Order: sequence, then C-alpha cells, then structure tokens
Amino acid sequence: MRIQPSDMIDRLPTQFFATLVAKVNKVIAAGHDVINLGQGNPDLPTPPHIIEELQAQAAQPLHHKYPPFSGRVELKQAVAHWYKQEFDVDLDPEEEVAILFGSKTGLVEICQVLMNKGDVALVPDPGYPDYWSGVAVVDGRMVMMPLKAENQFLPDYSQLSHADLERAKLMFLNYPNNPTAVNAPLEFYEETVRFARKNEIVVCHDFAYGAISFDGKKPVSFMQVPGAKEVGVEFYTLSKTYNMAGWRVGAMVGNRELVRLINLIQDHYFVSLFGAVQMAAARAMTGSQQCVRDLVAVYEGRRDALYSNLHRIGWQAQPSQGSFFAWLPIPSGFTSIQFSDLLLEKAHVVVAPGDGFGPTGEGYVRAALLSDEQRLAEAVNRIEKLGLFTPKI
Repeated sequence: MRIQPSDMIDRLPTQFFATLVAKVNKVIAAGHDVINLGQGNPDLPTPPHIIEELQAQAAQPLHHKYPPFSGRVELKQAVAHWYKQEFDVDLDPEEEVAILFGSKTGLVEICQVLMNKGDVALVPDPGYPDYWSGVAVVDGRMVMMPLKAENQFLPDYSQLSHADLERAKLMFLNYPNNPTAVNAPLEFYEETVRFARKNEIVVCHDFAYGAISFDGKKPVSFMQVPGAKEVGVEFYTLSKTYNMAGWRVGAMVGNRELVRLINLIQDHYFVSLFGAVQMAAARAMTGSQQCVRDLVAVYEGRRDALYSNLHRIGWQAQPSQGSFFAWLPIPSGFTSIQFSDLLLEKAHVVVAPGDGFGPTGEGYVRAALLSDEQRLAEAVNRIEKLGLFTPKI
C-alpha cells in the first residue's frame, strides 16, 4: 500500500537545524574535534533543588493518575507568582495562564486557534524558524517583518502594506531576540499595543529568553505594558531560565479568551504534563532565583570572553544584550551558508547561517554561548588561523 501524506505535511518547512546537524555529524564521524556553537541547547544541568522536587513528587501516587486537563493549579499559581515577582505583572492563575508542553507547542497551537487558510501572520525576519511551522500547518501566509541593524533589530510597522494588515490575524515578536540577541525597550511595546489595537492583530510575544539579559539591564515583558492583555499573549518557557529544555514546560499568559482557546485545543491533544514535572516546575518558579542569577552571570562571562577574542582577531560585532546567542556579521565575499560551511570544514567550528532564520539574516551567522570560556576562546583561535580577519594593531 502506498502511503500518501496529507497536504499539511507537504507544506511543512524543511527543518533548518536537522540539516545543520547532519553536516556536523559527518565532520564528527570523520574523527574531528568539533566545537558546536550552532544550536540553542543549554549545556548546564538543571539546578539540584528542582531535580530533588521531581524525585519526591514522582513517588506520590497522586501523580500516577491523569493530571487536570488544563494543568495543576499549583503551577499556574507559580507562573503568576513569578510574573508578579519579576515584572510586577498581575495574572489570574485560572483565566490568564495556560500550561504548555514547552512554549514551542503553544506557538503552533496559537495559529490553529486563530488562523484560517490564507490568513496572514506577521513574522520577524530573521526569527525563530518554528514560527513558520504553525503558519504552514493552517495553510496561512507569512509576511516577513525585516529586523535590521539600522533600526536596532526592531520591526518597522510603517513598512507593512494596507493589504497585508487587512489579512493579518496575528504577529510574532521575540525579545530578548533569537537570533539577533537584542532587547526591546518599553516604548517599542507601547507602540506595538497601539498598532495591534488599531489593526486588530493579536500579538504573540515569545519570551523564551526573558530571564537572560546582560550589563545589569532587565528585559521588558510585553505584559508590563498597559493594554497588552487586551491585544495579546506572552509565551514563556522554563527551558532556558532553569536549564530544563528536556522537561518541556512552558506557559502562555495574557488575554483570557486566547487562554481559553489554547486550553480548548489542548483538551483534544493532551491530558497536561506529568504532575510531578508540574510540581517541580512550580518549585523552580517560586523558590530562590539565585540559580538564575548565577546562570546569567555564566552567560555574561562567556559573552565577554567570546567578544573580546573576536575583537582581538578583528571580527567586529555588537555584543549581545540578551539571550545566549551572538549575532555576527560575516566577511564580504561569502554567503552565510558558505561562511558557516567554511568554519565547519576548515576550523571545525559550528555556527548557524543567518539565512536559516529568514532572508534578512543573510550576511550574519549565529553563535551560541553554550560552551565554556576556554572552548569559546579555542573556537576563535581556530577561526583566526583561516586569515579571514585583520587583527587590530
């Protein structure tokens, strides 16, 4: 029997990182020592007190049954507590917090509950490629919002056409930004609320790196802005803040009707997360945040080490403001893929080509701060030997 995939499967974009991993594995299989700065997979362990909570909760028979469909109240209360503590944002745990199987799942689901075939989603370019996946699932259309250095890597809403705004149902934003590693100011979010209200576009703010910012500056949550709950939601994940990427715990907060719709579609997909995982996540968000401060200090130290070495060899780039990435302009004469392939083949250093995040990402590569300072310095030393940059005298 011939298996015929659905039209939806055929619409899905090529998984960008799967292609990158295949290239890397070939070089590793050839016996080379590869320094992988290409992927955003946290390299440090989950803090011990969170693991201990999981172990204790896993022994409780209560969690061996199906959990509540929309998630445990303890975790929803913990999310509300965290937002109040970190950003002075008030959330109703029952009606303004939805529990997700990682925020990535919610970013796809929000398209399913809002968009019909042919509807438009406004998408940052460059941006996280999985925004594209949700739009493809519903057979929607993407309109790219270029993020350019001359505009501090923020979208310029004045450049969007009236026709596209008429069809637009939702807009994805993400700060601290992956891949450009910049933060957005409060004034930008205030402008965004006015824009969304005027055009009746739902704002979906991806706050995955909301705890990771440098130089003593705290990121702005979209929920801090008056009117944000009226026009949109924010997606948060524990993956980066607490090194819990494999635990798959996230939340969507904000607009009550959107929370209701996400809970409704998830009723058809899931019976929520394993209860012990939810309770451990609640412990993470309500306990001491010293582990988060320590983690940010590690990433800031790595950022400083990477950029000091880059500048030493003559590779000039603006230091990251947040996230655990570096967004680096490439030398002239290369495309992003050519340059990243050269680094992999000749220096055995992995970076992600910028055009994998959208056409405006051409001319850049993304490096992750997910190796220790010595390893980052070694990566730059290997690149220096290629003779592509002119060191400062």
